[in-house]
Amino acid sequence: MYKNLFSPIRINKLEIKNRIAYPALGVLYSYDRKLNDRYYNYFKEKAKGGAGIVTVGPVGVDFIGSGFLVLSIAEDEAIADFKKLTNLIRDNGASPWIQLFHAGAYSHPILIDGKTPMGPSPVYTKYSKTTPRKMTLEDIHEVQKAFEKAALRAMEAGFDGVEIIGSGGYLITQFVSPLRNTRDDDYGGNFENRTRFPRELIKGVRKVLGNDYPLTIRMAGNDFVPGSNTDAQTPEIAKVYEKAGVDAINVTGGWHETRVPQLPMELPRSAFAYLAYNIKKAVSVPVLASNRISDPESAEKIIKDGFADMVNLGRVLIADPQWPKKALEGRADEIRPCVACSQGCTDQVFSGQPVFCVGNPRAGFEGERNIIKTDSPKNVMVVGAGVAGLEAAVTASIAGHRVKIYERTDDIGGQIWLAGAPLHKQELLEFIRYYRAMINKYDISLFLNKQVDKTFIQEENPDHLVIAEGAKALVPTIKGADNSSVLSAWDVLGDKTRLGRSVAIIGGGAVGLETAMFVAAKGTIDPDTLHFLLTYEAQSVDRLKELMFQGTTKVTVFEMLPKAGSDVGKSTRWVLFDNLKRYGVKVITNAKVISIDQGTITFEKDENEEKMDFDQVILASGSKSVQTISREVGSLKIPFSVVGDCVRPGKINDAIHGGFLAAMEI
Repeated sequence: MYKNLFSPIRINKLEIKNRIAYPALGVLYSYDRKLNDRYYNYFKEKAKGGAGIVTVGPVGVDFIGSGFLVLSIAEDEAIADFKKLTNLIRDNGASPWIQLFHAGAYSHPILIDGKTPMGPSPVYTKYSKTTPRKMTLEDIHEVQKAFEKAALRAMEAGFDGVEIIGSGGYLITQFVSPLRNTRDDDYGGNFENRTRFPRELIKGVRKVLGNDYPLTIRMAGNDFVPGSNTDAQTPEIAKVYEKAGVDAINVTGGWHETRVPQLPMELPRSAFAYLAYNIKKAVSVPVLASNRISDPESAEKIIKDGFADMVNLGRVLIADPQWPKKALEGRADEIRPCVACSQGCTDQVFSGQPVFCVGNPRAGFEGERNIIKTDSPKNVMVVGAGVAGLEAAVTASIAGHRVKIYERTDDIGGQIWLAGAPLHKQELLEFIRYYRAMINKYDISLFLNKQVDKTFIQEENPDHLVIAEGAKALVPTIKGADNSSVLSAWDVLGDKTRLGRSVAIIGGGAVGLETAMFVAAKGTIDPDTLHFLLTYEAQSVDRLKELMFQGTTKVTVFEMLPKAGSDVGKSTRWVLFDNLKRYGVKVITNAKVISIDQGTITFEKDENEEKMDFDQVILASGSKSVQTISREVGSLKIPFSVVGDCVRPGKINDAIHGGFLAAMEI
């Protein structure tokens, strides 16, 4: 079906079975720089899933460039553990590669024993919040030598290929960038001097590895940082890398400190494939494309249309390591989605915590969360078809139980329909696609529009009951909040009502802010219209921006805390607030709403009482667990589990992981 994606390719003299690579991604499964069983189980699963290349990394070449949280191959003692890993990856069908890493000025002092990180020049960096010390010529040559020694250890450990990191804003990128490199010696100034460090490094690594060993580099297609390299300069940088001796170029997006989203849902699928093509036009070696390549159709199109020679599937293979195998076998609808939420991966890394996946309960727990086929199948009743109930049903069915799902509404999905309502959040609806496919695959009985009560459960008399009743919108204790004219965020996200020209949203948490985005986007032009107007130059760029971001409704958010969005993930919070600003959403913090009266809101701010008038008022004050059935079934003497928001309102991962773990206990 995807003949281009699953065709072999050569990098140097090594043949790769298909065009899919799992790239280096930090997962933080150890804090001693060493491999352990959690890493082994994680990478084994990636290899079993069918990827052509599985890259281990980032792996530090010295301590000051990587610190405590990054795996290291800076010492010979690491070779044995990495050899065990390469054998594991190879035995399970993939080609093992390694990415050699040095952060340069991006090293956080706290992670390198309080030392000052080093970089090409003493230029302050927001990422590590420090000013690095300027690297001496001795430092430069020592780092180059560290890469060479690390590459030799990697080859001895059995890796099929070595990748050097030259992206993300890390050391090599810092040397190449005029923004970070202000040196006035042979390693700074003009283009030739700024590329001298990576040029010498690549040549040195190539020399120690020999001509026949695959060597690649990962580079930014565009730094997306004002004053640094754009996609006008990066093809020339790629030519330098090719001439120095790399066999392929792995193209990604910008630096970590860019204000252009690189990974979240706001980035359209495969949006940075053009960066790979921009490099591909300039070089003759294979090129890899990266960032948000989520589905087989997109991956196939990138290869078929000549944008790149391979694709990187990073977080996608965390969400479902079997993605390649399922695509190859024509089972793309069964791929567990990566919805680009960043909550279990990027947010975790930024917090110094191990990576998991919101939608895949086994990611990071491959050694212990294994579904074992039961010897004594049970009749399992699941009440509620939100993601908690659905995950419980699917997991129980895989384990061999006979499962029936009962849902009181006319479709599965529960609150996912609401969470996925804003335009930039519609990736979440992929969960519904996935669970529909699983219900069909495992022939799970599904009963819609069925209200379940204690009597019905008693009549069915299941061997085990999973209760996933969900939650309902919480009405706060504000005078007038219970008036029928006051809407809930659930009503609005369900698109059940027409809104006026001015709307107030009470509650500035994640739900309130996403609801604000949903409302503010109403009446703006869609992408097709924008494309048409741009194509025919029908409007000025400034006017197009107005049409894109000025909708038919003005939105004001009231938040009683000093800061709005405190429950929004670290890696996506800035994206959300940038967009709120673009759409003209006004956020008033330290604002305690006292009453609501026919659209008039009375609130306290800075010890003053104020009033504002709106056409509609929307409550986004959280949710409340529904516990009707769970409070009644104890007397039936039927074993039961309670999962999802009816335990306590939480995030999607609480629901999905909770459903999975409950089913494992049946």
